[in-house]
Amino acid sequence: MGLEFTKAGPIKGANATLLLQHKMLSYLSASSFIRNLVSKKRRRMLVGGYDLDMSYITDRLLAMSFPAERMRAMYRNPLWQVYNLCIEEDYDPSHFHGRVEKFPFDDNHVPHFEMMKSFCESVHSWLSDDPKNIAVVHCMAGKGRTGLMVCAYLVYTGMSAEEALQLYAQKRTTNNEGVSIPSQRRYVGYWEKLLSFPRGIGNGPVDVHLPQPCSRELRRIRLYDTVNTNSVFFVVSELQEIPDQMNRPPVEVAKRCCRQFKKGSEANCSPRYFLSYVEGDEEGATPESEEPRVVVQMDTESPILYQKNCLDYRFNKPVEVKGDVRVIFYQKMIGGRLFYACFNTAFIKSSLLQFTIRDLDKVGSAGRSICGPAFCVELLFGPANRSLSSAF
Repeated sequence: MGLEFTKAGPIKGANATLLLQHKMLSYLSASSFIRNLVSKKRRRMLVGGYDLDMSYITDRLLAMSFPAERMRAMYRNPLWQVYNLCIEEDYDPSHFHGRVEKFPFDDNHVPHFEMMKSFCESVHSWLSDDPKNIAVVHCMAGKGRTGLMVCAYLVYTGMSAEEALQLYAQKRTTNNEGVSIPSQRRYVGYWEKLLSFPRGIGNGPVDVHLPQPCSRELRRIRLYDTVNTNSVFFVVSELQEIPDQMNRPPVEVAKRCCRQFKKGSEANCSPRYFLSYVEGDEEGATPESEEPRVVVQMDTESPILYQKNCLDYRFNKPVEVKGDVRVIFYQKMIGGRLFYACFNTAFIKSSLLQFTIRDLDKVGSAGRSICGPAFCVELLFGPANRSLSSAF
């Protein structure tokens, strides 16, 4: 495919330059160069002469990026039901015969479990109605949020979390990196633990055991083995449920600064111990099969602790968090995000959460610049049973 110029006569000066620029832009727009540049390592499909950023994950489950305005005619398949995960952009459902369902949550972040349950039940219902029906899932880029929810549905159908993540990576990308954000992968793993499948002839529907609300007291945040910095700011937020709204926006519950840990500081004069129950139980009850574990606060491990530079913040009054929690770390009070992590309090075991650099989200060059070889983020929580808190 080349550039063709008119033979109407010579064009000189600025007009010739403008015509050449117009021809070049038309050529690049018609080629796959720009589209492939935008979609990066995502697999694409050629449909009706259009090069579309979409992929079949299974023969009835499609993943794609946000539908382009000029190509929406190509998406008007009467057997499609479209699932829009974007919170930042929308479109008229009539573009898809009105069959659009919205499950919005923030880019590069995670949904709550009730949303995952509703999504999986909706997809399952649509695909069960007619063997020709196809479910089409998209966010903005059609990779992270799309991958998380597609994998959640694959797990809902019986796959393991790891199998679902591997299948999505293979089908959606050319470099086998599908759901790459650790917190999103973490939530696929969480989701697997919430499901149980009936056995025997006929098999009934999958059971989803949503976790009971679990409040935990956040007592300390530490960055272990840091370099090139003496302080790091952090913001703790949790997803807030709003009546009649699917999305749960993050609400800030704490904002502090971790500073360099110094030997002999007042907060570390005496050892502190916490009881941790492996499973959530009734108030004051203990599991029959599990003994409470004793968790020793890292402050007591002086020989290890003082060998590395640590940034530390201990809450004088513990901060209560519940459900889906997000902790974001910054270079400065305003701006300069380093990395973050999302987790759910129902899955905290032994009162201590630890995140290595591979467990943190969106770690860029600024984030890596403060991480030593043994870098780790530690969040220490009080006991799961509130009645035990006063004993310590």
